[in-house]
Amino acid sequence: MKILSRFTKRKQRSVVSSRRPLDDKGLLHDIGASILDIAGTAGGMGILFGRILSRAAAFKLDRDEMMRNLYRMGVQSIPIVTVTALFTGGIMVVQAAPLVQRLGAHGLLGWGAGFGTLREIAPLLTALMINGRVGANNTAELGTMVVTEQIDALRILAIDPISFLVAPRMLAIVVTMFVSTIFADVLALLGAAWMGDLLLGVAPTTFYNGLTSGLLGIGDITSGLVKSVLFGIVVGLSSCHFGLQVRGGAPGVGRGVNATVVASAAGIFVLDYLASFTL
Repeated sequence: MKILSRFTKRKQRSVVSSRRPLDDKGLLHDIGASILDIAGTAGGMGILFGRILSRAAAFKLDRDEMMRNLYRMGVQSIPIVTVTALFTGGIMVVQAAPLVQRLGAHGLLGWGAGFGTLREIAPLLTALMINGRVGANNTAELGTMVVTEQIDALRILAIDPISFLVAPRMLAIVVTMFVSTIFADVLALLGAAWMGDLLLGVAPTTFYNGLTSGLLGIGDITSGLVKSVLFGIVVGLSSCHFGLQVRGGAPGVGRGVNATVVASAAGIFVLDYLASFTL
């Protein structure tokens, strides 16, 4: 009996040890699963973007819903965009102040602040602020509608959720991002001019002469505006996609909001990198 029990224990150990590599999936499995997950998310966003474009091209979208979202997303975002833009312009001057004083290049302060603000800083920071405020809120609203079966109710009533909810929100986010970037450009330059006068004694006329002296062109302005449209598409697609994919009640809504903020921020930086080479 002792020999039989020992043999049985050894056999069980060998079975467990033989199964252990199957249970331990390893690093390569995790990497492959992550790649497939990213590919699935990108494919879902692409399909959703195609549906939104088809509705927008045929003018099949709810105008009242779009106007409500333009007010909630655009007008109500003015305070945070204002604060961000004013301090962004001031920070640009604070960072450039030591070099300007060392070289005595006070006349180039407007060009230096305007170049970085118009092409990069204003659209990027505005996109991150809109992502945190508008994108997260849009995902939470759509996700709540999904878990409370409001989206299914629309389909039962023969109302297309893409035309009624998703397409107006997507267009509202893109328009909000574009207009907010223009607003942020103006306010950031005002903040930079004020800080230049306060910190370096550069008169506002000298600052704005540096902006209009010919060193800055129309391409510097359009570069930031094109980026704002791209950023708006990323935020709109991410928020709508993850909102419609919410599962699992209230915890699922929280996971969707988190995924939206992370995916949108990553997409903004990737597109910013690619657009900087192209534009």
